[in-house]
Amino acid sequence: MNGGSILILGIGNQLMSDDGVGGYAALQLAAQSETMPGVTCVDGGTLGYLLANHIAQTDNLIVIDAAQMRAQPGEVRVFEDEAMDLFLNKNPNRSVHEVGLGDLLTMALLGDCMPGRRALIAVQPKETDWGVELSAPVAQSLPLICAKAMELIEHWRR
Repeated sequence: MNGGSILILGIGNQLMSDDGVGGYAALQLAAQSETMPGVTCVDGGTLGYLLANHIAQTDNLIVIDAAQMRAQPGEVRVFEDEAMDLFLNKNPNRSVHEVGLGDLLTMALLGDCMPGRRALIAVQPKETDWGVELSAPVAQSLPLICAKAMELIEHWRR
């Protein structure tokens, strides 16, 4: 896929320690992708339904979020397309948010505006209690998270 817009959507609450990893990653990726036409980075915060409009207006979607995967803190996994859908549908409560990412994608599907390519870069949190800093293992995973996002962009643009 050579064309099409790409939205990098970091979600999470930066007042809840590792839950904010998506926002931190989105900010880092905004600087890295500044010269990449068609790539937009959004810190989506705590995943409200207002994000549905952002998803509806993009051709390709990369979501970065903390997710309960029963893995080691800081472990990063990438779920693409149907694997992302399956992860979200089989594990609807894996996100640490009240409103699920799966709900937003269902809205996109019903509105006939599901992004053509989509991926979830999930990070196993260590701490999701009050705190404004990422735990050490999650903070150390930020370069890998950003590298995975850039790999997806390069792969999708080939």
